[in-house]
Amino acid sequence: MQVKHSLTDPSRSLASWNDQDDTPCNWTGLKCDTSTRRVISVDLSNFQLEGPFSTFFCRLPSLSNLTLSNNFINSSLPVGISTCQNLKLLNLSQNFIEGPIPGALSRIPNLRVLDLSGNNFSGEIPASFGEFRRLETLNLVNNFLNGSIPISLGNISRLKELGLAYNSFSPSHIPSQLGNLTSLEVLYLSGCNLKGSIPDSLSRLTRLQNLELSYNKLTGSIPNSLTELKSILQIELYQNALSGELPSGLSNLTKLLRFDVSKNELIGTIPDELCGLQLESLKLSENRFEGSLPTNITQSTNLYELTLFNNRLTGSLPSELGKNSSLQILDVSSNGFSGGIPSHLCENGAVTDLILFNNSFSGEIPESLGKCQSLYRVRLTHNNISGTIPRTLVKLSELVTLDLNDNELSGDIPVGIQGWKKLIELNLANNRFSGEIPDEIGSLLVLNYLDLSGNNFSGIIPPELQNLKLNFLNLSNNRLSGDLPPLYANRNYRNSFVGNPGLCGDLPDLCPRVGGSKKHGNFWILLKIFVPAGIVLIVGIVLFCWKYRAVKKNKKEIAVEIAMSPWKEFHKLGFSLSEIMDCIDENNVIGRGASGKVYKAVLSKGETVAVKKLFRGGGENSEKYGFEAEVETLGKIRHRNIMRLWCCYDYLDCKLLVYEYMPNGSLGDLLHRSRRGLLDWPKRYQIALDVAQGLSYLHHDCVPPIIHRDVKSNNILIDGEFGAKVADFGVAKVVAVAGPRGVSMSVIAGSPGYIAPEYVQTRHVNEKSDIYSFGVVILELVTGRLPIDPEFGDEGFIKWVSTTLNQKGIDHVIDPKLESKYKEVISKILDIGLLCTGLLPISRPAMRKVVRLLQGVSADKKSNRVYRDGTGSPYYQGEASDQAGKFSPDYHGEASDEAVLISRTCHTF
Repeated sequence: MQVKHSLTDPSRSLASWNDQDDTPCNWTGLKCDTSTRRVISVDLSNFQLEGPFSTFFCRLPSLSNLTLSNNFINSSLPVGISTCQNLKLLNLSQNFIEGPIPGALSRIPNLRVLDLSGNNFSGEIPASFGEFRRLETLNLVNNFLNGSIPISLGNISRLKELGLAYNSFSPSHIPSQLGNLTSLEVLYLSGCNLKGSIPDSLSRLTRLQNLELSYNKLTGSIPNSLTELKSILQIELYQNALSGELPSGLSNLTKLLRFDVSKNELIGTIPDELCGLQLESLKLSENRFEGSLPTNITQSTNLYELTLFNNRLTGSLPSELGKNSSLQILDVSSNGFSGGIPSHLCENGAVTDLILFNNSFSGEIPESLGKCQSLYRVRLTHNNISGTIPRTLVKLSELVTLDLNDNELSGDIPVGIQGWKKLIELNLANNRFSGEIPDEIGSLLVLNYLDLSGNNFSGIIPPELQNLKLNFLNLSNNRLSGDLPPLYANRNYRNSFVGNPGLCGDLPDLCPRVGGSKKHGNFWILLKIFVPAGIVLIVGIVLFCWKYRAVKKNKKEIAVEIAMSPWKEFHKLGFSLSEIMDCIDENNVIGRGASGKVYKAVLSKGETVAVKKLFRGGGENSEKYGFEAEVETLGKIRHRNIMRLWCCYDYLDCKLLVYEYMPNGSLGDLLHRSRRGLLDWPKRYQIALDVAQGLSYLHHDCVPPIIHRDVKSNNILIDGEFGAKVADFGVAKVVAVAGPRGVSMSVIAGSPGYIAPEYVQTRHVNEKSDIYSFGVVILELVTGRLPIDPEFGDEGFIKWVSTTLNQKGIDHVIDPKLESKYKEVISKILDIGLLCTGLLPISRPAMRKVVRLLQGVSADKKSNRVYRDGTGSPYYQGEASDQAGKFSPDYHGEASDEAVLISRTCHTF
C-alpha cells in the first residue's frame, strides 16, 4: 500500500489493492508462491503509473521478478534499489527515469535480467557492472548514456544478451574484452557512436547468433575472423564506413540467414560463396560493388529478399532468378543492369516488390508478371522498356504502386484496370502511350497519385476522375481536349493540365489563342453555348413534371419507410432524419472523397452538421471504406480531439453519417489552398498538439487500442477556433492483441507520402504506423509543403527535409510564411517530426510520449528528449523492446526491410 500511495494512478489500475484484504495475492499485477503465500512477482507494465521508483518494493522478502515497464516512472533510481536482494528479473524499461544508473545494482547477487531500456539515464555505464556473476541479459538500449563502453563488461561470464544500442556514447572503439563473453548470443551495439575497426576478438564468440553493429562510424575492412562465427544467424553492419572487399571464407557461415552491409564503402564483386549460402535476406545496397550478379544467386531456395540498389553492378539479371526460390523482394535499382526482365521472376508467384528503376533494362514487360498474384509494388522508372502494358497485369488485384515513368512504352492503358482496387500510385509519365484516358481510373477509389503527363493521350478528361481523392494529379503535355471537369477547373490544378493545346477551362493561359475573325468566333461560341442549353432546358422541364408527379404519388410511402428505417443516435439530438434528408442536395456539397460526398446541413434550430452520404452499391464502396468502420469506432469513443459522430442512418442503398460541422475544413485545405495565411505558427503548434492527444487517446486509452491507418492533413478537421480533430475512421482498425509485429492487413490503407515504410512492405500495422504518419503531418505543418512533390525525387519528403536541414539549415526548410521569431520553437517541433518518421519503428516514441514532448517543447531542453547525432539528424531515446530481457532489432534500415524479419528474430533470440 505504501507503493500505491507513492504513485499516481490515473487509470485506476491499482483499484483492487485494498488494505482491508487479508492477503495481496489476488491484487492486480501480483503473483504469490502457492505454498508460502508470499509475493514473488510484481508486474505493473502498461498501467500508466506516474511517480518515482519506490524502494518499498524491496521490503517484499521473496520478490524475484519486478516489472514496471511502459509507465511514467520518473525521477532518479535510488541507490536503495540494491536492497531488493532476491531479485532475478528487474524490468524498468519504457519510463522517464533519469540520472545515473546506480552501480549498486551489481550487488544484487542473483540478478539474471536487467532491462533499463527506453529511459533518460545519463552518465556512464558503471564499471562495477563487471562484478555481476549471474547476469544473463543486460539491456540499456535507448538512453542518454555517455562515456565509453566499459571494458569491465567483458567480465560478466554468463552474459547471453548485451544491448547498449542507441546511446550517445563518446566516439570510442569496440572493447576487445567483449570477446571474453563466450556465452554471448546477442550483441546489440547499433547507434553507439563506435569508431575504428571491428576487433578480431569477436571471433571468440562461438555461440553468437546475432551481431548488430549498424548505425556507427566503423572503418576498415570486415575482418576475416568474423567467418569463424559458426553459430551466427544474422550479421547487421549497415550504415558505417567499412571499406575493402567482402572477406573470404563466408561459405563457413553455414547457418547465416540474414546479411546486411548496406550503406558502407565496400568494393569489389559479389563473391560466389556468399550466394551459395541458404540466405533468407541479402542486403548489399549503397556500396561500390561492381561486376555482374553471380549466377548461383538462384541456388538459394530460402532467399526472400535481395536488395542491391545504388551500386555499380552491370550485366543482366540471371534468367533463372526467382524460378526456384521464395523470392519476394527484389530491388536492384540505380545500377547499370541491362537486358530484359527475367521471365521466370514470377515462376513461384511469391514476388511482392519488383524495384528495377534507374537501370538500362530493355525489351518488354513480361506477360508472366501476371502470375505474381501477390505483387503490390512495381517500379521500372528510367529504363529503356518498350512495348505495351501486358493485359495480364490487370489481374494483379494486390497492386499498390505501378510506376513506369520515363520509358518507351506505347499503346493504350489496358481495359479491366478496375480490378486494381488497392492501387495508390499510378505513374505512366514520359512514355508514348496513346488513346483515351479510361474512365475506369475513376473507380480506383484509393488512388492518391496519378501522373500520365508527357504522353500522347487524347480525348476528354473523364469526369469520373472527380470520384478520386488525389494528392497529386498531372495530365500535362498530352493531346487532351474539351472542358475541364468542374472539380479541377480552378487555379490549384492549373499545372496539372498545361501543354494540352485542345484543353479548355476558365484558367488563364491554359488554352491557346485561336486566330481568325473575332466576330465569327463569337458567333460559333454563342451557338455552341445556347443550342445545348436550350435542349437541356426543355428536357429538364419534362423530367421535372414527371418527377414531381412520382414524388407526390409516393410521398406517403417514403414517409413510412423513413419512420421505420434504422436510425441510430450516439448523442442527444435536436434534429430529425427528415431535416437531414432535406439537406441532401448538390447545392450543399462541401466535399467528395473515396467513399462518398459530404453535405453541409443547416437545420431548423440553427444548428449546422456535416452529412456524409456513402456511394451506392454496397460492397467495398460503402462497407469497406466507410460505414461500418466509422460507426464501430466513432460510435463508442469520446474525446475532444476526435471527430464526433452524432448519428447514422442505414437503409437499403442509403447510408448516412452525421457529424459535427467543422467550419474551417481540413488542415490540408488550410495549408495548401488560398487560406494558408490563416495558419500562423501558434495555430499550427496547437493543431499538432491536438492531433497528438487524439491519437494518444486511440492508442493508449481505448481498450482494445485503435489504429487509425490513414493519418494525413486531409483527415484532420479544424473547428471555428482552429482546434483540430482526427476524422475519417473508414479504415481504422481495432486491435485486440497487436504484438511486436502488428496486425496483418489484406489491404494497405493510407495515402502516399504518409504511409510508414514497413507497413507498405509487410502489410503489418501497429501504432508505430500512425506515429510515422503523424510525423509527416508535423513536417507538413513546419514546411508548408505537400508530402508528395516531384521535387523530392525518389528519396521522398522525409529525406528532403533532413538533407536540406543538414546541408542548408533550417531557414531553407521552414515555411516562409511563418514569422522568424518562432524559429527556435519550430526547430524543436521539426525534430519531433523527424524522430516520429524514423525508418526504425523502434526509435519512434509512443503517442503519449509525443504529447509530452510537444507539451514540453518550450520548457527546459532536458525535458525534450530530442538530440542530434553526428550527422545532425535527431534521434529519440525511447522505445525499445517489448519483452523483458529481449531487445531484438526491430525494423532495420531501408524501406524494403520486412517486419517478418522482426518476428523471426524475436522467435530465434
